[in-house]
Amino acid sequence: MSKPFVAILMGSDSDLPTMKSTLDILKLMEIGYEVRITSAHRTPEATHSYVVDAEKRGCDVFICAAGLAAHLAGAVSAITVKPVIGVPIDGGPLKGQDALLSTVMMPGGIPVATVAIGSAGAKNAAYLAAQILATSDEELAQRLRDERVANAKAIEEKNSKVQQELGLA
Repeated sequence: MSKPFVAILMGSDSDLPTMKSTLDILKLMEIGYEVRITSAHRTPEATHSYVVDAEKRGCDVFICAAGLAAHLAGAVSAITVKPVIGVPIDGGPLKGQDALLSTVMMPGGIPVATVAIGSAGAKNAAYLAAQILATSDEELAQRLRDERVANAKAIEEKNSKVQQELGLA
C-alpha cells in the first residue's frame, strides 16, 4: 500500500500564491502531497478522474481552493468519502465572501470542512489535514504538538521583546 498523501486541487493557477502556505506547512509536517489545477466547471471530467485515481493511490484528504462560485470542494466531496477541506480564495468583487458561501453551503450528506477566506484558511487547511492524518499517526501527532509549543514560545518571546521596548518589563 502506498503512503498516505494530501491532494491539493486549485480551480486556477492564480490560487497558487494563496495556497503556497499550505504546501509549506505540509512539507514542515513531512506529509506527502500532490497539486493539481482543475476546475469543477471547465474540466469536470478531469477533476472526477483525478479524484478517483488519487483515492486509489492512497490520498487520505483533499484540499480544494477556489474563488468566486467556488464549487470545486463540493464537486470533489460528491465523488469521494475522504475528508474534503475547502479554502475560499479572497478574490473577485466580493473579496471571497461568495467563495466562502459557495464552499460552506453544502447539502446534507456531502460535507466540506471549510476554513477561513484566503491565506489564513490556506494555512489552517494544511493543519486540519495534518490533524486528520494524525488520528492514525502518532509521530505526526507529536510533530503537531511540537509545532504548537514552538508557536506559543515565539509569541511569548515577541511579547517579552515588545514589553522591553516599551519599558514595561
